[in-house]
Amino acid sequence: MNKKIAALAACFAGLLFSISAFAQTYPSKPITMVVPQAAGGTNDIVGRLIAPAFGEAIGASVVVENRPGAGGNIGTQSVARATKDGYTLLLTINSAQAINPALYKNPGFDPINDFVPLYYIGATPYVLVSPPGSPYKTLADVISAAKKKPGELSYASAGNGTISHLLGAMLNTSAGIEMQHIPYKGVAPAINDVLGGQVPLAFASLPSALNYIKAGKLQAIAISSAKRSSAAPEIPTIAETYPDCVGEVWVALFAPAGTPVNAVKKVQAAMDKVMATPEAREKLIAQGLDLTPVPPAKLVTLLKDELVKWAKIVKASGAQLD
Repeated sequence: MNKKIAALAACFAGLLFSISAFAQTYPSKPITMVVPQAAGGTNDIVGRLIAPAFGEAIGASVVVENRPGAGGNIGTQSVARATKDGYTLLLTINSAQAINPALYKNPGFDPINDFVPLYYIGATPYVLVSPPGSPYKTLADVISAAKKKPGELSYASAGNGTISHLLGAMLNTSAGIEMQHIPYKGVAPAINDVLGGQVPLAFASLPSALNYIKAGKLQAIAISSAKRSSAAPEIPTIAETYPDCVGEVWVALFAPAGTPVNAVKKVQAAMDKVMATPEAREKLIAQGLDLTPVPPAKLVTLLKDELVKWAKIVKASGAQLD
């Protein structure tokens, strides 16, 4: 009996030593920040903007890794199943975390129970765009054309079930029109086909389209936020005409559930340093992000609310994927 007690005491002491050692050494190797969407999207842009400053703040190199597929499910699943050691993080958007559970019969992850929320970074609207020289310069132009020829006017999105897809469905309902949806595998190819004239319109996140708009390569028709963006105040909102047609993309950092508290706190402290840096804030705001803070506990509430909101919209749209 005494030998068993001694053995248990030794195991417990070893466990305490391991925890203490982890607390002192984390991070001791590179951190992977998984983006479950293709390059060029909002969270990819945000990740590559903050990664150097985050790495410096936390004391480790940070690798941004795109793992796209199945609307974000593949990359999200990979993080949910990753080792719970703080070295694999998920930089995701609400279309993956809040929409996919309603869109896919089995997304392969639980958005609430499989992750611990680390940090809410910011939110940004989508913008309805057309190529230069297009007759669709205003929302009124789009609605008028869609009503004249129901089902003929098309718009591109970043994929089935993404917010850019569902915003088109919401506009169809709000305006009583029937635009045709053309899904792409990411926002970058959707924008490329609008630039090339293969599709007349697209809903794209403001960060992914803003440089094209400023360069005169895309026309901005309207944005999807409740109020105008400080990054482009000249662009009207869809809500100015259709108040119920509002939807934004937010970007947040998560870790697999069960990640050590010490790692969670170090990541959060490092992100606090990044987001307090004027340079980082200016870069993010210039991309069209609203940086109003949301504490981790409230991020869970926000996610739960959006799961309910988007489930209703997905059901109304009829979208369903396997």
